[in-house]
Formats: sequence, structure tokens, C-alpha cells
Amino acid sequence: QVQLQESGGGSVQTGGSLRLSCEYSGFTINSRTCMSWFRQAPGQEHEGVATIKADGTTTYADSVKGRFTISQDNAKNTLSLEMVSLKPEDTSMYYCAAGRRWSDYCYLAKGQYTTWGQGTQVTVSS
Repeated sequence: QVQLQESGGGSVQTGGSLRLSCEYSGFTINSRTCMSWFRQAPGQEHEGVATIKADGTTTYADSVKGRFTISQDNAKNTLSLEMVSLKPEDTSMYYCAAGRRWSDYCYLAKGQYTTWGQGTQVTVSS
């Protein structure tokens, strides 16, 4: 079974930092794999945050560029999201997701991904 489980969420003040982790199982990363982080605030749709290919190529939403870093540790079956300079608008439930690409890109689009974790809450206070 393909499973993803997030951890590391919490509450921080504006300007603070947080590192999220996603442990995955049931599949092996290959050249076609896309791993990603999404977020969803109450009453809003999922927003793509960052993606990473097996070769390490990354893509970020404009809203988080320069502040968030996605990385992958295949040996530990772990996807990470390092977040710095956090803002109140970053407050959301954060989800990791896995999928497979059928083009040269891993897109920041929900339809790209087939398996999702249950999320970890990030709250940034003013």
C-alpha cells in the first residue's frame, strides 16, 4: 500500500521557521515520480507549494519562493519542507503527495498526484 504521513507542524510567530517531514512507504522513487507539498486553508482549495523530481529538480509557488525548500531523502523514505520567514498567510493544513509525471514537469496541480497524506497543521501568528 502506498502511504504518506506528515509530521512537524505547529504554531510559530511571524518570521519563524518550521520543518515539515513526510514519511512514505509502498513505493520506490523512480525517474517518473513527482513528490510535492500542498496546503489548504479553511474554506479554500488546495494550493500547490512545491514539487521535486527524482533528479532533484524543484518547482515552487511564487508565494513561497526564497522562503521554502523542498528536499527528498530516498534512503530514509522522507520528503521534507523547510520553511523560513513564515507569514500569517502561510497558515494552512500542509499535505504531502506522490504522483507520476507524464511530461517533463512536475506541476503544482492537484491532478498530478494520486496519493496524499492526512496533513499537518501550520499556524503562523502575527
